[in-house]
Amino acid sequence: MPKNSKLKSILIIGSGPIIIGQACEFDYSGSQALRSLREDGIETILINSNPATIMTDPSMADHVYLLPLNTKSIIKILKEHPQIDAVLPTMGGQTALNLAIEADEKGIWEDFGVELIGVNIDAINITEDREQFRELMGKIGIPMAPQATATSFLKGKEIAQEFGFPLCIRSSFTLGGAGAAIVYEEKDFDKLLRNGLEISPIHEVMIDKALLGWKEYELELLRDSNDNVVIICSIENMDPMGIHTGDSITVAPAMTLSDRTYQRMRDMAIHMMRSIGDFAGGCNVQFAVSPDENEDIIAIEINPRVSRSSALASKATGYPIAKIAAKLALGYSLDELNNQITKSTSALFEPTLDYVIVKIPRWNFDKFEGSDRTLGLQMKAVGEVMGIGRSFQEALHKATQSLEIKRNGLGADGKENTNYEQIIEKLTHASWDRVFIIYDAIKMGIPLSRIYEITKIDMWFLKQYEELYFLEKEISNFKIDSIEKELLLEAKQKGYGDRQIAHMLGCLESEVYTKREDLGINRVYKLVDTCAAEFEAKTPYYYSTFESDMETADGVRYAHNESVVSDKKKIIVLGSGPNRIGQGIEFDYCCVHGVLAAAECGYETIMINCNPETVSTDFDTADKLYFEPVFWEHIYDIIKHEKPEGVIVQLGGQTALKLAEKLDRYGIKIIGTSFESLDLAEDRGSFSTLLKENNIPYPKFDTAETADEALAVAKELDFPILVRPSYVLGGQGMKIVINEKELEKHVVSLLQSIPNNKLLLDHYLEGAIEAEADAICDGEEVYIIGIMEHIEPCGIHSGDSNSTLPPFNLGEFVMQQIKDHTKKIALALNTVGLINIQFAVKDDVVYIIEANPRASRTVPFIAKAYGEPYVNYATKLMLGEKKVKDFTFNPQLEGYAIKQPVFSFNKFPNVDKTLGPEMKSTGESILFIDSLKDDEFYDLYSRRKMYLSK
Repeated sequence: MPKNSKLKSILIIGSGPIIIGQACEFDYSGSQALRSLREDGIETILINSNPATIMTDPSMADHVYLLPLNTKSIIKILKEHPQIDAVLPTMGGQTALNLAIEADEKGIWEDFGVELIGVNIDAINITEDREQFRELMGKIGIPMAPQATATSFLKGKEIAQEFGFPLCIRSSFTLGGAGAAIVYEEKDFDKLLRNGLEISPIHEVMIDKALLGWKEYELELLRDSNDNVVIICSIENMDPMGIHTGDSITVAPAMTLSDRTYQRMRDMAIHMMRSIGDFAGGCNVQFAVSPDENEDIIAIEINPRVSRSSALASKATGYPIAKIAAKLALGYSLDELNNQITKSTSALFEPTLDYVIVKIPRWNFDKFEGSDRTLGLQMKAVGEVMGIGRSFQEALHKATQSLEIKRNGLGADGKENTNYEQIIEKLTHASWDRVFIIYDAIKMGIPLSRIYEITKIDMWFLKQYEELYFLEKEISNFKIDSIEKELLLEAKQKGYGDRQIAHMLGCLESEVYTKREDLGINRVYKLVDTCAAEFEAKTPYYYSTFESDMETADGVRYAHNESVVSDKKKIIVLGSGPNRIGQGIEFDYCCVHGVLAAAECGYETIMINCNPETVSTDFDTADKLYFEPVFWEHIYDIIKHEKPEGVIVQLGGQTALKLAEKLDRYGIKIIGTSFESLDLAEDRGSFSTLLKENNIPYPKFDTAETADEALAVAKELDFPILVRPSYVLGGQGMKIVINEKELEKHVVSLLQSIPNNKLLLDHYLEGAIEAEADAICDGEEVYIIGIMEHIEPCGIHSGDSNSTLPPFNLGEFVMQQIKDHTKKIALALNTVGLINIQFAVKDDVVYIIEANPRASRTVPFIAKAYGEPYVNYATKLMLGEKKVKDFTFNPQLEGYAIKQPVFSFNKFPNVDKTLGPEMKSTGESILFIDSLKDDEFYDLYSRRKMYLSK
């Protein structure tokens, strides 16, 4: 069935600010959908309040509205664009769906003659209202766990009495498992029931018998209006039921399922999808399977929209689910569409994987002191990484190397947990680091049967872990000179990093690298091609692995490498790895723009990143995508293979920046600002010396590397003192201390977590106003792209402050100092590209807090507020293609734009919510106001001081 020719203009609803449970995977889906619709000549109108994402870039849609996601904004847009024919609400997570339902209930779509496409309201209601869903499943013969619905506290108590404990409570119409809990004992029930009822927008919970120990699976489906259905991907949770899928370690394709059961599961998923309504688009179905020979299947839930897992499934298979789902919403059928990777097979062709994917979530518990770190039905992760390998073991290692938590992979890095009680405790109450703890338990000699009894993680996975441990033990018997090629190759094929092998052999990482080069054990690159190499792929999307040599008939030995190197000039852009607090989607925005700008300058662009949620890892963003850990060994091998002109590090946050020293040491060209300058700005002591030489004021400071030194410094500086470690992002470890006891305690704990760090202690300027400037520089000339004033006082991290563009309360004298200091510092640091500088203003004197010669969190916000592509300009300066004077700047902003932080404290109810120098917000929204008399500005300003914590 061809496209519906009546659809000419479509409204897409985005997902708003990043929160725990709804992150940038929906921006990825929305971005794909927008591009897909435009390919068909459809006019696209987008509403989304998130300024940090590529989705709200002016280039993504014909009209972008950075407005609050409410029905008032929807009405405003529909009045301004009476030509809108339809709304696509399935790409923006629960936020978009809830808004579409609210607009439907208020009759807004009907009033404006707008139809819903990609889903129907009945389907949403059936799947979100747990009682309706249970009844429907009963009718079509799909088994579910014994369950009942409660819309009151009393009813909930009655159900619990009938079922007994343990129980699951799940709130209706929520995302990320909000309001959900497993109740093991009666004493906890009342509190958790009240919480679940309160969080549900319709005050309804489903109470079901907990299927603890059952295995959990997800299937990603697509269906067209002709009722064709394809299963894109099967995903197995390594963790059993009881841990939210967003917090689970997941594996694709499913590993421990018999074919017979998989076929039954497929049939059930298709039957469920067809029964919930007549819609064309994506769908995610979750199942539990009994861990015995019967493999009984029970349905958990179905989401008739693009989900968190569909971003993962897209990256895992190379099949762009959101792109195809958008086409299906237009009326196309699957057999009319091409597979986007092969360009020659049909989209009705189900992907086949000849590799394994492992996804590991990334948490940020260190930002929430006192938080409950155990995992359950309520999602707590802030991001995720994905590893691709030829085996589960290789993919698992690559995923652990991608996490950026100072681990080199599983074990073999001297950081194992050796405390028996602690290991048993972490296995019993699922902990965030269980991926490592399982390995530690095996190393300690705890039997697999005991680990299985405690965790209910399938024995197949535990045996894979055990094999890795046996290999580590075997390698540890050798030295670098005596290890044989076969054993070294096996270690590499199972994903062990050179650093880990060096740890086992008691030698240097570089010696392992040299040894395997001498033995011809080199990485080869394989295509992610959706079809297990049955058809030729046209899209260069690669992962690395190690292969045994093959021998041709004429005796030539080689390992097959599918990544063909062109003779074009190339640029590599290093991505920012997993999302976390302090380094989020804004760096992905910068990386995507960097790639596009380098392409405009005639370079072949190469992206390296391991984050499955983002647009930078979309298969058609860069000319070549290497889905690999942003980890030295992987990057170095890609650089040696591709031989680029240079590497861009200043767009990928601290992740990319941290690799600058190694790149410099190995003689690899850093594009833009040099390593010396980057290092100078990061080293708090050297940077303050530079300020002194340039007569630029800064708070009284000194540096310390021990607690004793810190106490001596404190005597000179006077309290309160701001303590800051070097080389960190998001204010990690920063704290304001007010006496010697607090200072000593904080310095000792900091040096424990970040050994050998140089700490900067400076006198905290109480009552100062904080401001920041972003600028671009070509080494000779500086252009300030934006100056922002924070509404909250100095001392609250800039990422947690409400920031106003342009400033609202700084006089001309102060503004001139900010401009002068920015230009002076940018030039003194020999900046080529972007720089962000933060200031404290007290008694009309502007002091420098810090400078970061890289893309900052605020660059996308300023670009959106002024409607100017600043990252594009900065990249062209870095590449030496343009000078500042070559650009015509024309910022457009009437009134003010306010960057408002968004927090996810509701996931951690017992945590101290006061703000300070360490960042805690997970996302941001943009608010435009005409004047300072606006009620919303007044409200923000009146509350500005209540949060500051020392």
